[in-house]
Amino acid sequence: MRRVRKALTGPLAVGVLVAAVAGVGFGLYWFQPWKLWQDETVQEALPEVVATPASPTAAGKPSSQAGTPSPAGPQTRASGELISHEHATSGTVKLVRLADGSHVVRLEDLDTSNGPDLRVLLTDAPVKEGRAGWHVFDDGEHVSLGSLKGNKGSQNYALPDGVDPARYTSVSIWCDRFDVSFGAAELART
Repeated sequence: MRRVRKALTGPLAVGVLVAAVAGVGFGLYWFQPWKLWQDETVQEALPEVVATPASPTAAGKPSSQAGTPSPAGPQTRASGELISHEHATSGTVKLVRLADGSHVVRLEDLDTSNGPDLRVLLTDAPVKEGRAGWHVFDDGEHVSLGSLKGNKGSQNYALPDGVDPARYTSVSIWCDRFDVSFGAAELART
């Protein structure tokens, strides 16, 4: 009995216990398994942008650009349905041009798993079904539109200035920590 007690309180046992606690703590931080049971729903409306009236030229006549009317509201330029990759994912993705000429990627009726370090990527990668599509979206040209706001609902992600949306063909819900797609959609031009 005395030997067992001495072995359990010895430096080797304490070292093993400290290493095990540290390993479990790191594993919990890295994988964040509790997120699988936590849903975050975000419901955002499509942004409305007020177009500014054209300014007159020095002669008091509108410029030639003013003769071309701009669209009155947001226009969908491309859209697609999300398919599942690493996690079951569904919803619609739209590339929307706002009245001021800026673009947003809109996720509608999104339903996916929550996870660590999820991002929305606009990419030039083809969308492949199954395991073949899990790891391709950060291989080519891609733009991170920011962290996923919620794993359920409808939300908007503004394209940064200088990004040409015509160069990109797909959107992925991307787990940056594990370099894997939760789901993706091919953008079909409208």
